[in-house]
Amino acid sequence: MARLAQTPGLTDVQGSILETVREFVDKEIIPHAQRLERADEYPVDIVDGMREMGLFGLTIDEEHGGLGESLLTYALVVEELSRGWMSISGIVNTHFIVAYLIARHGSAEQRAALLPRMATGEVRGAFSMSEPGCGSDVAAIRSTARRDGDAYVLDGQKMWLTNGAYSSVVATLVKTEIGADSVYGNMTCFLLEKEPGFGETAPGLTIPGKISKMGYKGVETTEMVLDGVAVPETAVLGGPDQLGQGFRQMMDGIEVGRVNVAARACGISIRAFELAIAYAQQRHTFGEPLAGHQAIAFKLAEMATKIEAAHQLMVSAARLKDAGARNDVEAGMAKLLASEYCAEVVQESFRIHGGYGYSTEYEIERLMREAPFLLIGEGTSEIQKTIISRGLLKEYRL
Repeated sequence: MARLAQTPGLTDVQGSILETVREFVDKEIIPHAQRLERADEYPVDIVDGMREMGLFGLTIDEEHGGLGESLLTYALVVEELSRGWMSISGIVNTHFIVAYLIARHGSAEQRAALLPRMATGEVRGAFSMSEPGCGSDVAAIRSTARRDGDAYVLDGQKMWLTNGAYSSVVATLVKTEIGADSVYGNMTCFLLEKEPGFGETAPGLTIPGKISKMGYKGVETTEMVLDGVAVPETAVLGGPDQLGQGFRQMMDGIEVGRVNVAARACGISIRAFELAIAYAQQRHTFGEPLAGHQAIAFKLAEMATKIEAAHQLMVSAARLKDAGARNDVEAGMAKLLASEYCAEVVQESFRIHGGYGYSTEYEIERLMREAPFLLIGEGTSEIQKTIISRGLLKEYRL
């Protein structure tokens, strides 16, 4: 086998895209990731390169200026980018989710106004559900939108926005009390447009600054404060008649996001394996390479097996979504397995490196700080188990 995580059945176009991205990762991302990550510096040149390749329009239909590729292609591209540096995949992740939401649930006017500019990367998307007092418990959202004539006024505080500063449109879930029986039926998604940057980027909308993190650096993670943000009713995702549909819409986007997280985990695992198997052949102990010791060779075998299993489950979940089927259980399984295996593979690579793995000069140290994020992003492992078990009990009900 030439390399881990091969995907059979790809088209020539898909293969060409992945080959181009892989070369870009090897030449433009891996050599610079350590320096940029340590400085927590936004990778301007790398982002410009992705724009030139058309990656921001990867899944946007050709009629809107994109490449019109599938979720599978998107996931495989994310896997490659994450192999280079997970933060780069974060820059496109929420953008892809928002583009998907607009294409799938947006009005004709919203699609025409936003998707062509999103395809070029001129407009970037961010996705906002979490708040200081809630993460996985979406029902606990407190931010609100109240009717004011022909407009809505939004108030509240949002948390953990990837691309919060550099984005120009934020898909934002808030409560709209419209008398639905369920709390979820009283939630609406608004497309909030703003200027890129920090501070007050639209009247009443403030991006205070970057949140300091142990890893996942370079890409900005922010809060968003809404203080009397007035938007027209046409800002409702899908238009005014989609009031109360926000939770359903966002969960559709989250299924895409969970495939993305699984792909990220696979990418990091592949890189950790590459580092481990190279080091195990270069470093000698007791008169032979580390790889010559059965204990290390067995570690490499287990790491590779976990990567293959996670990759194939991620591919299966993506293909199911592409086929138009609901994939909440499968996406949850892929996210659960890939993120847990990623943590294990990275730790084994770290152990193979020994003391050098603790040095900031070695790439594995960065991966050790990045892998834990995937255990909580887009829902914790416990949330994935809840989703999976509920789906199974529904399917196998006596």
